[in-house]
Amino acid sequence: MPSASASADAALAAAESLIREIPDYPEPGILFRDITPLLADAAALRTTIDALTAPFTGTFDVVAGVEARGFLLAGAVAIASGVGLVPVRKAGKLPRPAASVSYALEYGQATIEVHDDLAPGTRVLLVDDVLATGGTLAAAHELFAALGVVVIGTAVLMELEGLGGRAVVGEVHTVFVG
Repeated sequence: MPSASASADAALAAAESLIREIPDYPEPGILFRDITPLLADAAALRTTIDALTAPFTGTFDVVAGVEARGFLLAGAVAIASGVGLVPVRKAGKLPRPAASVSYALEYGQATIEVHDDLAPGTRVLLVDDVLATGGTLAAAHELFAALGVVVIGTAVLMELEGLGGRAVVGEVHTVFVG
C-alpha cells in the first residue's frame, strides 16, 4: 500500500499534468500555462488548494487574490480555509476608496489597488497563479505593508524559475515549478 506522502505526490503530479502549455500565446515567444483543465477537475483542484495552503494553515485571517487567475485560486483557498477573500485589482476596478501601488513592467507600468478598509494587523495569505518576474507580487506586498496589514506568506500555483521572480518577492511557497 502506498504511503500517504506517495499518494499526495501522485495526486499533485496528476493535477500538474492537467496544466496545458500553449506556445506563442498571447504573442510569439510566450509559452502560456492554461490552468483551466486543472480548475475543471474537482479532485485536482482540491489537491492543489491543499498544497497551496499546507504551510500556512491557521496563520491567516483573510486570503488576498491577485487579478485575475489568482482570484480563482484565492476564492477556493478562502472557502477551504474558512476565511474571507480580498481582491487585489488592476487600477480603476474598485468602487470604494482604495490604496494603490504602481510598479514597473518589462513593457511599461501598472498599478494595483485594494480597498483600504482592512484593519491594521490583519494577517493575509497572498495567492496568485504564476510567479514570473515578481513585480505584481512585490507590489502587493508593498501595498499591504502601507496599510499596516501583515502578509504572512505568498503562495503561487507555479513558478517560472528562469524569470527571477523569487529574487524580487522573497520567500514564496510554490506548488509547481515550470
